[in-house]
Amino acid sequence: MQVELTARQVKVSKALRTQAEEGMDRIARILGRTTAANVIFRVERHVQIAELTVKSRAQTIVAAGKADSMESALRQALAHAEHQALRYRDRHLARKRMPKEEKVLTAPPVARPKARPMESEEPTSNATGNGAKGRTAIPAHSFPAKATVVEPHIVSSSEAIAIGPMTIEEAVKEAEFRDRDLLVFRNAVGKLYVLHRRRDGQMELVEIP
Repeated sequence: MQVELTARQVKVSKALRTQAEEGMDRIARILGRTTAANVIFRVERHVQIAELTVKSRAQTIVAAGKADSMESALRQALAHAEHQALRYRDRHLARKRMPKEEKVLTAPPVARPKARPMESEEPTSNATGNGAKGRTAIPAHSFPAKATVVEPHIVSSSEAIAIGPMTIEEAVKEAEFRDRDLLVFRNAVGKLYVLHRRRDGQMELVEIP
């Protein structure tokens, strides 16, 4: 897979290029068809930062790593991106298996006894005249047991709230860096937004009025 490398105020060595290409190849094997991949190396206040983006047919992965050395920063970014790729693959496989599981869990239809013919239920007095009453068949109904309602387990967390203002691009990178499916943040003018990941893996932005 072709990997585009961008260096900003840093020098990309041959070992760093090889490390990036090998890591991207591992991620591409997990995702399947990969359309584009690029890595950005930059320095911010003496902190080495490696940012990578991998685009496949139905998923875009963004990850970043920060460390004292560029090799460690790239290693963190690749590990984070590989974790996202594995999680996306597992969700995709689970959605494929879902219809088969629903068929297994569906309750079979309830069999109902057939009622006797009406001719056999008429009183015998019509034929014999002795006034005896005939038997009447009563159909029996059975109902499936009620499904057990499981109470939701709620856990409070403050990691899904961004402290400082940020742009939408920064919010996407921050959510991927924190490995969160939901992030609440404000932009520079104070508008409140909610960024969350849908079941299909795409990120959705909701503006709070």
